[in-house]
Amino acid sequence: MVWRFPFQRELALRILHVLNHTRRLNGHVHLTIDLACMQARLGHEVAIASGDGDFDTLLAAYGVEMIRIDQRQKPLVALRAVAALTRLLRSRRFDIVHAHMMTSAVLCWPACKAAGVPLITTVHNEFARSSVAMGVGRRVIAVSDAVARSMAKRGIPASRIRTVLNGNIGSPRLSAPAGPPAALGTPSILYVGGLHPRKGAPVLLRAFERVAKEVSGASLHFVGDGPHRAEYEAMAAAMPCAAAITFHGGWDDPRPFFRGADIFVLPSLAEPAGLVLSEASEAGCAIVASDVGGVPEMLDGGKAGLLVPPDDPARLAEALISLLTTPGALAEGKSRAGMNAARMTLDRVVEETFAVYRECLPASAPGQRVEA
Repeated sequence: MVWRFPFQRELALRILHVLNHTRRLNGHVHLTIDLACMQARLGHEVAIASGDGDFDTLLAAYGVEMIRIDQRQKPLVALRAVAALTRLLRSRRFDIVHAHMMTSAVLCWPACKAAGVPLITTVHNEFARSSVAMGVGRRVIAVSDAVARSMAKRGIPASRIRTVLNGNIGSPRLSAPAGPPAALGTPSILYVGGLHPRKGAPVLLRAFERVAKEVSGASLHFVGDGPHRAEYEAMAAAMPCAAAITFHGGWDDPRPFFRGADIFVLPSLAEPAGLVLSEASEAGCAIVASDVGGVPEMLDGGKAGLLVPPDDPARLAEALISLLTTPGALAEGKSRAGMNAARMTLDRVVEETFAVYRECLPASAPGQRVEA
C-alpha cells in the first residue's frame, strides 16, 4: 500500500538527491535509493546526482533520473563537481537538494547558495569526524536521536536538526518475493552486515565459542563482505567450533537468511541506526544487539530485542544462551521483534522526510508548484 500524504497532495516537488555513489551493500545508499523511488512513486520529480552505481535499472523503473557527477575526493574532481552541480541547479530549478554524505554536502553547499535552493543533509555515519560538515544543510536530518545529540554536541544548532529514525520495511529494492528460508538449521544465529571492525564480528565469534559449548547444534552464519573477511574467517577456522560457523559472502537480498534464522545479532561497537534491525524485525528473528548509538531506539528501548554492552563477548554469550535454553524465551523474542516492525516502515520515513522539506520551502498556496 502506498500512503498518500497531505503534503504530497499539496505540492509536486522537484527533488535532487546527491551522494558519492550508488553501489550496493551500503546502508546510506540503500536508504537513499528507497527514498527516491518512493518519492517518485508519489508523483514528485526526482533525480539522483552520483558517481558510479548499481541501481540504474531500478531507478529507471520508478522514473528517477540518474545524473552522473564524479564526486571523488580529489581537488580537480571536486572543483568540476561543484561547477556541474551549480550548472544543474541553475538550469533545472530544483525545489530541494538532499545530500547524503559529507563529500556530497560540501560540494552541494556552494552550488545551492549560488542557485538559491534549500540544502537538506542526512547524517548516516555520525561516528566519522567529517560528519560535522553535514551542518551546512538548512536542515540536518539525523537517523536517530542519538545521532542528533551527537551532532548538537559538535556544534550544529539543535534548531536545525531533525530526527527521522531509520526504517526500510516496504523497500522498493526488495519488492520481489523473498524466496524460501535459507536452510540454516536450528538453533541458528545470524549476522548480516559489513565485515570491518566497527561492526564487531570478532566479538560475536568469541561469544559463539561459549555458546557452542553449552547449546548443542548451535550454528553461526555471517552474511556480508568487507576488507576484514579473510581475517575473520581465519579467526573462525582456528576455533574449536569452526565447523558450526559459515561465511556466506555478500548477498543483494538477504531475506532468505533472516527467514531461516532463529536469532539475529548486531554486535556493533558504534551504530547510528542500522537498517538491518528493521529487516530482522520484519522477518521475526529474535534480536540481540549492542546498546550503542541509535540501536535502543530501533528496538523500542529494548522491548523488541535484548540489549547488551558493546565489546563484551561474555555478556553477549549470556544473552544468546538465555534465549536458546530458557523455555519460551526464543518464541517470545521472535514475537516482540515482529511486533516492532510496524514502527520501521519506509512509508514513515518518507512522510517524516517530507515534513522536514516543508520547513525549508517558501509559503505556497495548496495545489501550487513551489518555485525555488
